[in-house]
Amino acid sequence: MAHTLLLAEDDRAIRNALERALTLEGYHVTAVADGVEALAHAHRTRPDVLVLDVMMPGIDGLQVCRVLRAEGDRTPVLILTALVETADRIAGLDAGADDYVVKPFDVEEVFARLRALLRRAAPVPPVPADPAAEPVGTPGRFVAAAGLRMDPRARRAWRGERELELTRTEFELLELLIRNAGVVLEHSAIYERIWGYDFGPGSKNLAVYVGYLRRKLDEPGAPQLIHTVRGVGYVLRAG
Repeated sequence: MAHTLLLAEDDRAIRNALERALTLEGYHVTAVADGVEALAHAHRTRPDVLVLDVMMPGIDGLQVCRVLRAEGDRTPVLILTALVETADRIAGLDAGADDYVVKPFDVEEVFARLRALLRRAAPVPPVPADPAAEPVGTPGRFVAAAGLRMDPRARRAWRGERELELTRTEFELLELLIRNAGVVLEHSAIYERIWGYDFGPGSKNLAVYVGYLRRKLDEPGAPQLIHTVRGVGYVLRAG
């Protein structure tokens, strides 16, 4: 079944070109020109994924994202931005966006990022009410390392007794690090596992999300858990 997609872009040429390309790619696209229309359509149609331009009249793309997240709407959001500074991209992710593409962009990159967002948003199988009903050989429910513990099926995580409030991408990144505790994971391997696409050495996505996780994990006087291996990647270890 084709995915429904809401595109909000005030530049008519870009909007029309993207609408055509996404339709040819198999999406059912609704294209609007501003944030007010985007919010109205999002509330009414509940699309599978949103593509939002940042700079729009009235309500911009970041505010649309903030409103939806405040309402508990977890629909994947891809931000389109002409802003190239790291702080601007971080603002988009802080608003609740799942990923971003910097203009001018290659439409194939947009396709790849959308595929990755939709894979990550796919529903997980329900947890059996009776653990005894689980198939023989089902792995343990929790994964743990370096003082961290996660329940992947319930999407919950703790450092010690403190529960962590994580976004979907933060949760998946932390789970990958925990399952590979003590192993240095290369940037490209992390991109492939989390985003389904290696965005190359110029991308700041991974560094941004590692920064988010560090701020949520680290505690005064406690050792840092996520370590940078310069030029290679990241590793989770206590101290």
